[in-house]
Amino acid sequence: MEKPHKRLLAWRKSMDLVVAIYEVTRTFPLDENYALTSQLRRASVSVPSNISEGAAGRSAIQFRNYLSIAIGSLNEISTQLEIAYRVGYLDRNKLNDVESRVDECLALTYGLRKSLSQK
Repeated sequence: MEKPHKRLLAWRKSMDLVVAIYEVTRTFPLDENYALTSQLRRASVSVPSNISEGAAGRSAIQFRNYLSIAIGSLNEISTQLEIAYRVGYLDRNKLNDVESRVDECLALTYGLRKSLSQK
């Protein structure tokens, strides 16, 4: 039986974002393992986790709350990526690539939350 969250494009794209975050943070200095690397990875994992938890038979109000948390995590990722760029861990091209994934996830998650508001 397929889980309901696996049908959601917002969940699938956020899973792709997790993979991208893990890829870019592999190049961060080792002394960042318990700092920015950990923060980015935990925030990225939070996005699909909250989408799936919210989709698990919750009410529309509860699901919207979980989506709001996912949106907060996406904005956290955006800020942390900017920090990584400013301290020299990411070049402009890599920043733009991952930021475009964040923006896509934000649009999908906002859209999903808005669709629940109309029910």
